[in-house]
Amino acid sequence: MPTYNYACDACGHSFEREQRISEDPIKKCPKCGKAKARRMISAGNFILKGGGWYSDGYGSGGGKPDGGSSGGSSSSGSSD
Repeated sequence: MPTYNYACDACGHSFEREQRISEDPIKKCPKCGKAKARRMISAGNFILKGGGWYSDGYGSGGGKPDGGSSGGSSSSGSSD
């Protein structure tokens, strides 16, 4: 279920709520009780989990494609 950020225009209170996509946005502020709450646009929290996904974009070897020591020595030897 996605988490939505809200802010109240009346009192300035900001809060988060987990809601289904099909649910209507919350309009009543939980702090002041006025119907001035509105849904804010926020960055998504997309996280890839499981084997094969790396946050740095490189494999578990830790070496970057242009900085690999084994790849550099074998390619220079074969090009001679």
